Amino acid sequence: MQTVRPLARSFAQSSTRSAGPPCRAALLAARTPQWTTPISHSSRRNFVSNPFAGPQTLTASRTLQYPSKLIYAVISDVGSYSTFLPWCQGSVVSKTSQPAADGKTYPEEAKLVVGFNGDVSEEFTSRVYCLPGLVVEAVSGSAETTLGADEIPHHSARPASVEEDASRKDTVMTHLLTRWTLKPYPYKPPPMSATHPDTTHKNHDETSDLLAQEKTEVNLNIEYQFANPVYGALSSAAAPKVAEKMIEAFEKRVKSVIEGPGTVADSVKTKDGVLSSK
Repeated sequence: MQTVRPLARSFAQSSTRSAGPPCRAALLAARTPQWTTPISHSSRRNFVSNPFAGPQTLTASRTLQYPSKLIYAVISDVGSYSTFLPWCQGSVVSKTSQPAADGKTYPEEAKLVVGFNGDVSEEFTSRVYCLPGLVVEAVSGSAETTLGADEIPHHSARPASVEEDASRKDTVMTHLLTRWTLKPYPYKPPPMSATHPDTTHKNHDETSDLLAQEKTEVNLNIEYQFANPVYGALSSAAAPKVAEKMIEAFEKRVKSVIEGPGTVADSVKTKDGVLSSK
């Protein structure tokens, strides 16, 4: 036992001594930086949108320097869509409303043919609702109007069954809502003195010699959902351009109707070339 205790004591003392120099491999491991590969979420890219996420929405807006009354007349003329609207090959109003508060009747049902050529096209029926001067809305499939019955008493109630309402029949789209909203506002150009930084404060005291102009903010909102999710996935790249193309076509149509040859009903041009309603 006397020989064991000194050995145990020597082992205990050696364990308390400082560790010797590390080996070369340990030094290299300690000095070598540990590189990690960060996860970059921004580099992930979705090539197609989720076709099962429900109806998709497209929007576009324009401010036109024309009276809202004239713009509304063009948008509510559904029967003329095929003459200027892209991809619209046919447009026939199959039913009209009762006279509205302004004494006019408006489209209530329309049949449209949309496609690229005679081989690739689709015909469907839309239910149309017109709030005179402010809103034109068309729905088909499962879509319903956003307007209240008290806002459009001149339109009849939409039947709930497919047999009575052709706009509810299954087509390439199960949900389609197109809503045009017009917001008229007058615009008075500032006086010439307000164009200079030193006299811009005179805008509160002086008025311009130019006549006030009627401008209109036009907003287009489209909600859609394809019956076949594959169509929705394939069209996701081109779909955002549809609303812009449509509102551009209407803008050109309004300009050609108002500024083209011939007279324009319910409008006159001033000596400065500014259009105003009668």
